[in-house]
Amino acid sequence: MIDVPAFTARLDGSDRLIEADARFAALNERAGGAVGRPLAAPPLAALGRLARRLGIPVARAVTIADADQDLDCWVHASPAAEDVVLAISLIRERPAWQPSPFSGAVPPPPDGDWTWEVDAHLRIQQLLIAAGVCHGVDPVTALGQPLTKLLSLQSNPDGVVPLLEAVASLDDFSDQPAVLNGSGVQVMLAGHVRLDRGGGFGGFVGAAYHQKLSSLPDPRIGGLFNHRLDTILRRPLGQIVANADSINAGVDGDIDLQYADYAADIASAGRHLMGLIDDLSDIEAIEREDFTVEDEGIDLADVTRRAAGLLSVRAANAGVTIDRGDLDSAMPAHGEFRRTLQILVNLIGNAVRYSPRDAIVWLRLQRDSDRVYAIVADQGKGIALDDQERIFAKFERVDPGEPGGSGLGLYIARRLARAMGGDLTVDSAPGEGARFVLSLPAA
Repeated sequence: MIDVPAFTARLDGSDRLIEADARFAALNERAGGAVGRPLAAPPLAALGRLARRLGIPVARAVTIADADQDLDCWVHASPAAEDVVLAISLIRERPAWQPSPFSGAVPPPPDGDWTWEVDAHLRIQQLLIAAGVCHGVDPVTALGQPLTKLLSLQSNPDGVVPLLEAVASLDDFSDQPAVLNGSGVQVMLAGHVRLDRGGGFGGFVGAAYHQKLSSLPDPRIGGLFNHRLDTILRRPLGQIVANADSINAGVDGDIDLQYADYAADIASAGRHLMGLIDDLSDIEAIEREDFTVEDEGIDLADVTRRAAGLLSVRAANAGVTIDRGDLDSAMPAHGEFRRTLQILVNLIGNAVRYSPRDAIVWLRLQRDSDRVYAIVADQGKGIALDDQERIFAKFERVDPGEPGGSGLGLYIARRLARAMGGDLTVDSAPGEGARFVLSLPAA
């Protein structure tokens, strides 16, 4: 423990910082706050609201992000009339987590990177696989499974399993060798520990790097920069979305509905930016000359059912019905499962987004002698003939003034369809909805 006096601060009934010692004021300013404005550290503000609502002192462990380091603190919040007094005792300082590539190597190429999240039981809560990397892993089916079902952890040269050591010491880890079960692909893991409300082990957020030391991108041409930018952006955006969702849900007590709506808007904007990062990563992969997809022998009917299932909640919230027709009969096709699912999720998601309430989105499958087709038809406002080719270009949308995506989804979807030997087309007219057709070689 670092032997230093506690930081002190006082909040008013609206969570505004009205008094602070020099060290706390400096910490708050680095986070973008100032005396007289709302406290810039959401975990501390939430603890203050809890103490005010209960009318008793409350204390707990809190981690505060401060520039390039994380501060593990013990925070004591005491209500004083309408105000709350905070006393923050610093437990330890540690460098802010950055996904660490395996030792002695240049960071791997963008298509060799995963991010993952596990809970206190090491069950997978989130799994994002970068463009161009699959090895038969389905991120959807992996959710809820133990990390060790996906990966076999190996000892390092010192005979230590760093991840298990990190669980015991409640610390971050890096250089954890592992093997992807079923494929034998070697990866290196790095992770940032999460603490629960009581200061105990709450899981890890981490990254996995494929050990491919050949064909690394030339750092002079931007690929390595984009990989680093991707990594740098994901962590703070993920924290913003998580904190905004917690505020919106009232995890630490009821808040004004207006502020809850603000938090929901912040989370939505954060997810939009995360989606844009995913799109940019995909573009970097699919525009490489050596980009290829796997031919896994898919069932187009099964992929379409899964895509519809992933969007069923969004459709219900929008008051849109997804008519799945007859998707029970197998429709064998040549293609890569994950890429085909990505295309159909984009098409169905667009159809739901641009359909009016009480509309129907139809999903249909067809086949001729050597082709199979997945058709997504909606009851939206339609697309003029002059716009039907333009919407497949980068950053192009039918109406840029409407809320929606980045204008990259259809560009990526068509490139992926053609990489699998198929195509993506649209048939539409103003006022008559749109009909997108994904074609793939029949198996």
